[in-house]
Amino acid sequence: KKKLKISGRELLSVPTEVFGLEQLQVLEMSPERESCLRYRMELLPQEISRLRNLTCLYVDSNNLKKVPAEIGTLSCLERLTLSNNSLSSLPAEMGALQRLRSLHLANNSLTELPAPLCQLRSLTFLDVSDNKIETIPTSIRNLEKLETLLLLFNSLESLPEDVCLLRNLHTLWLGNNHLQSLPAAFGQLVNLDWGYNYCSCNFEGNPLESPPPEVCSRGPEGIRDYFLSLHTI
Repeated sequence: KKKLKISGRELLSVPTEVFGLEQLQVLEMSPERESCLRYRMELLPQEISRLRNLTCLYVDSNNLKKVPAEIGTLSCLERLTLSNNSLSSLPAEMGALQRLRSLHLANNSLTELPAPLCQLRSLTFLDVSDNKIETIPTSIRNLEKLETLLLLFNSLESLPEDVCLLRNLHTLWLGNNHLQSLPAAFGQLVNLDWGYNYCSCNFEGNPLESPPPEVCSRGPEGIRDYFLSLHTI
């Protein structure tokens, strides 16, 4: 078998037999989204490194407190879901997942965007909503292929100018942070689909002063013109 789903309200650990399935490509250990359940697994064992052919690993809605360094050996991994756990950090070895395209980390306990994530140059989707993130490293500029970045419900007070270098961004959600201003180059993110707030750019719930919300609603050109007007005054 190349796909395996393990389920159960009392799921505490990965059955050891799983690690003998060396051809396994998809491993799912998450409850159904509609069930509102949480499993109880606190740790992914180091033996996860034996599953070298994994392309998708789903471990949402558990009680994971740590991701083992061995996760970095899963060189074929393209999709990893770790939302709704208790993670406060990620191992540096995650930076080795150079085929990873989609990473879900919503509703954890991260206080900063982990630096290893900024090494994932193949990443196109990143969700770190509903954490406690206060800072974003300037190395985020390395995520050149990133198309979707979800940062809702965090504690961001500012965005680095480097975010404005992510020219492939189509979706950027920034709602419910503590942002009072946007970088002067924000208007350069012209690929954001400004016509539809739900699927493009979201600022709701921020105390924005520069530019004011009414300027943001005009899209990247309005933001760009706003900062240009300040520069010429």
